[in-house]
Amino acid sequence: MSSARQEPVTRPATPEDAAGCRDVYAPYVRETTVTFETEVPDVEEFAGRITRALEHHDWLVAELDGRVLGYAYAGPVKERAAYRWSCEVSVYLAPEARGNGLGRALYRELFTRLEARGFRRLLAIITLPNEASVALHRALGFRESGRLERIGFKHGRWLDVTWMQADLGPDPLAPPAPPD
Repeated sequence: MSSARQEPVTRPATPEDAAGCRDVYAPYVRETTVTFETEVPDVEEFAGRITRALEHHDWLVAELDGRVLGYAYAGPVKERAAYRWSCEVSVYLAPEARGNGLGRALYRELFTRLEARGFRRLLAIITLPNEASVALHRALGFRESGRLERIGFKHGRWLDVTWMQADLGPDPLAPPAPPD
């Protein structure tokens, strides 16, 4: 008898995934400088974030046996109309889900969906140091486009962030149709 290893399923998020996403995110808030949030958002806030992301961008979860192991989402870079072809992206994984390609798989699916919606630029804002995140983004075609020094203060120290960006679409210079 073969014991095939079960793989996580990637699917669009729903507001009902809020608790699972919050559980993945909470250790990043409490224990790291990966996010500049200092209080873990409640489930209601997370449900609102998912709902807002799904209106114009996207939010995906990876789950196994009904448990959220990670998620990736996109949101606006800025509110001005000229930014409408660009979006900020993020990915978060539960500790036991790291190092197995799940972040890359979530991002690839997210990017495919964003491209289909008309987006042409991706932006990732990464707190430094975070070599794993920088390496993931580089592997997916991102390049460093700026750095803000001592921009955030968390866990008793000033932190830098790097801005990384990547292009989407067959011709990143062609004028696109507006995203839906």
